[in-house]
Amino acid sequence: MKEAAIMKLQEAFLKSWSKKTSSKWTKDNPAKGQCGVTALVVNDLLGGQISKTLLPEGWHFYNEINGVRYDFTVSQFNEDIRYMDIPSNREEALLDTNQKQYHCLMQSVKMHL
Repeated sequence: MKEAAIMKLQEAFLKSWSKKTSSKWTKDNPAKGQCGVTALVVNDLLGGQISKTLLPEGWHFYNEINGVRYDFTVSQFNEDIRYMDIPSNREEALLDTNQKQYHCLMQSVKMHL
């Protein structure tokens, strides 16, 4: 995965995350609560595997593409994550969000790319 493409996607997420994409979103912490919905959009756009790690708050979702971990929502946490890299899937990630939030994020990210 090219670094420039990853940076462009990260910027698109920063511009796209909102209360419409997660009820936990705040202006001070835009990535808060966005992990499941973001992992689904990344999976649609780039393929790869959705993975998860258990944190005190619950499951945290992210992506693995060609053996490389991509966590676009890591900025929501104040501490470092000890990744477990447990294989997950779209169904589990969707339990962290809903279709309305997913479609809203997907449309906004595509518009910003």
